[in-house]
Amino acid sequence: MGIASDIILLVVAAFFCGLLLQRLGQPIILGYIAAGIILGPHTGGLTVSNIHEIELLAEIGIALLLFALGLEFSLKDLKPVRLVALVGTPIQMIATIGLGFGIGHLMGWGWKPSLWLGALISLSSTMVLLKTLMNQGWMGTLSSKVMIGMLVVQDLAVVPMMIILPQLNNPVVGLPALGFAALKAGAFLTAMVLLGTRLLPRLMSHIARLGSRELFLLAITAIGLGVGYITHLVGLSFAFGAFVAGMVLSESDFGHQALSDVVPLRDLFGLLFFTSVGMLFDPTFLFDHIRQIIFLVLAVGIGKGLIFAVISTAFNYRNVIPLAVGLGLFQIGEFSFVLAKVGISTNSIGKDLYALILTSAILTMVLTPLVSGQTARLYALKKRWYRHEKLESSNIPDLGYCDHVVIVGGGRVGFQIAQVLKRLNKPFVIIELDHRRFEKAKEAGMAVVFGDAGQEIVLEAAGIRYAILLILTIPGLVAVRSTIVQSKRLNERLEIIARASGPDYFDVLKDLGACEVVLPEFEASLEITRRSLLRLGVPPTEVQRHTDTIRQELYAGLFNQCDDYQVLSQLRGAEQQFDLQWVRLAPDSSMAHRSIGESEVRKKTGASVVGVVRNGQLSANPDADFVLMPEDLVAIIGSDRNREAFLLMASSSLCEGPGSDLAS
Repeated sequence: MGIASDIILLVVAAFFCGLLLQRLGQPIILGYIAAGIILGPHTGGLTVSNIHEIELLAEIGIALLLFALGLEFSLKDLKPVRLVALVGTPIQMIATIGLGFGIGHLMGWGWKPSLWLGALISLSSTMVLLKTLMNQGWMGTLSSKVMIGMLVVQDLAVVPMMIILPQLNNPVVGLPALGFAALKAGAFLTAMVLLGTRLLPRLMSHIARLGSRELFLLAITAIGLGVGYITHLVGLSFAFGAFVAGMVLSESDFGHQALSDVVPLRDLFGLLFFTSVGMLFDPTFLFDHIRQIIFLVLAVGIGKGLIFAVISTAFNYRNVIPLAVGLGLFQIGEFSFVLAKVGISTNSIGKDLYALILTSAILTMVLTPLVSGQTARLYALKKRWYRHEKLESSNIPDLGYCDHVVIVGGGRVGFQIAQVLKRLNKPFVIIELDHRRFEKAKEAGMAVVFGDAGQEIVLEAAGIRYAILLILTIPGLVAVRSTIVQSKRLNERLEIIARASGPDYFDVLKDLGACEVVLPEFEASLEITRRSLLRLGVPPTEVQRHTDTIRQELYAGLFNQCDDYQVLSQLRGAEQQFDLQWVRLAPDSSMAHRSIGESEVRKKTGASVVGVVRNGQLSANPDADFVLMPEDLVAIIGSDRNREAFLLMASSSLCEGPGSDLAS
């Protein structure tokens, strides 16, 4: 089968290695690299036969990685830490390049390989750091935002470095060529901004109207790779063109959809890229150069960590932040592999330097969770505990809330719940991990905490110890499980309402302590069924009877729900069948302590009372002798005029009510 069998072997091996590394708490890309090592030419056993062809396919992976990076790029992501990200990161990279240059001279290398070494170690790993932050519960702290902001700028810096460094092979020829390349890059960027921002959105809009998802995906891929190929033809980097295409496309209305569609393709070709990196790993080289590798790992780890810590301090970040940033970003990143491949292809660096960087990078990535995990212990020597670091939050009173609601997830569902609670003046706090949603809730004046709700520090910031209700709108069972476990540990009396992805999760969530579980897809299917049956002429009472039966069979059978749920189901059904409105009687209403007949509701207003809720109990279709009481929730049906008349009558007090004893 040729290259097809090689790809099958790589994908299968990457799956099992990725699964194993994921279980061990390591980034999945290390599993891809491990698969490449196992199937590579240096380890014996089963070996990929068409290594060169795999490397050619891996170039598409590089282009798609940078295309997706361009689609994800947003200046909004840098806003909270823009100064240290936009100014501090270039300083850090220059300082780290100087560190690498010095290390190269200590190892007896010339100026060019030393410079390349500095450039390669100046980049840190976005994938490894994000995985580490999530596993250790630091996502949402200010230190994590500083690290992510600096990583975004580092990733962007890969593009100009891929253009500049190869031109240094021959400085005399390279400098004019570099100037010419800069002019070409500037002209290309200008053309892409002027033409791309006008043509690409129109093209994507036309394709979107055709309604074909396959054609939409094909168009996205063609734009990313096609623009990259054009830049290759004019003498610029293939990956640079793909990045610019992604950046231009991200400004259109289709940027988010394009990113979601291209991510699986990016991950598949990215797998080929990282496995091709692993195939170049030589265990013999590791043992033959063990001293060099240990020296490089230590020198890079300590030197780079100190540079990050000093820069963080220089930009007025205090407490644990410099330590966390230094211990989190000391590793050599995945984009160093991309840059090193460019160096190999342009004969700028030798295979020994490539192998040295590759081996050292893998070791630093593996060490990152272990080293970064020591932040709390090291900081405890100076201050009591790292978790005292203040999280980013907004609109929360200094004294916090008590007996409030905590909503996990500020997406469409969570934001809608928050809006209703806000109208009812019920205190609540949203926990949101997506910074754009965090900003949206913040702008809406809602109390919100940025971070991972599965971590104690984030739950503490939301006041979970004093909350009475936790609402989980996030679908992932792993995140929901960790959030419930931590919340129940901090507040045993807490009631929990959770969202489930399927009926199979009901028992799991019930055992964890959730008192209510909702299936959004199930509720949507019932609503579609209800509306469809009404369109088919099925009587409303029959429609409601069938849908209520289905709902109660699913929910009540698993959760033994109380009468309140039965009441709510009936009320919801009534609202669907009739133009129904609920009115709460004021304590001084002229209708209070009088029967429906005595108040002559039907005669005076034209509205009909079809239900009354008192103390959580529903009385359906009350007769004329039914006596209404203060705080009763009365359901009425009728025209707009009838309901307005009822509202006027219900709001009038005894002293002003028509026909009342006091008014006569």
